[in-house]
Amino acid sequence: MTGTPNSQVFRFIGVARDNSKVKPTGDERAANRAALIIAIDGPSGAGKGTIARAVARRLGFHHVDTGAMYRALAWKALHESIDLTNEAAVSAVAERAEFDVIDGRVRVDGHDVSVAIRTPQMDAAASVVARQPAVRRALVERQRALAALGGVVMEGRDIGTVVFPAAHVKIYLDASPEERARRRATDPAHASGKGAAAIQEVATALAERDRLDRTRATAPLAVAEDAIVVDTTTLTIEEAVDSVMELIHQRHP
Repeated sequence: MTGTPNSQVFRFIGVARDNSKVKPTGDERAANRAALIIAIDGPSGAGKGTIARAVARRLGFHHVDTGAMYRALAWKALHESIDLTNEAAVSAVAERAEFDVIDGRVRVDGHDVSVAIRTPQMDAAASVVARQPAVRRALVERQRALAALGGVVMEGRDIGTVVFPAAHVKIYLDASPEERARRRATDPAHASGKGAAAIQEVATALAERDRLDRTRATAPLAVAEDAIVVDTTTLTIEEAVDSVMELIHQRHP
């Protein structure tokens, strides 16, 4: 599991709450809650999407999947027969296209691509466009604008480090490489979900995606210094969601 000297590793052991402080009024709580930004980062297969969606539902917040934005961009560029290594051309698409990756929707210029982008090929394509500085500048600007929606749970690979370095709560989800590969290989939502027999194949693909994401020059996958790492390897979905909710409540009761 990755981490930094200043990051904390959290396993589901519960978090004590400090009830000794003066509690804000109802109006103050509502205002603070409406402005909260929850950043959830981590590699593929760590549970970001499932956990972020569940946390957003519990909080009544919007859920934003930034990884889907990069995938949708790659799909759009390929749909227009654009070379994915042509940074100027791809970034131009990033600036002009309309993306909707909020609350489970994945659309680009009105096209529903929620299924089309969940393939090993689109994994690789998204990694190519995500390495390009001009592309990241264009999409990060759009992602930051989504904070105007109010309470947001935003997932990705650079939310706590680049997109919202001042996010109110930063979570980094991780799991063992073996568990991440097992989850992805058996996930029917992904075209890579080919069953247990494909675990080794998926593990190899995930390892390469990890390498590309962690070594890219622009906004690499990393643990923010003030993030808390939640190891989901042995946790059920419910336990992992409870863990994240405890951390949120600890900081913003």
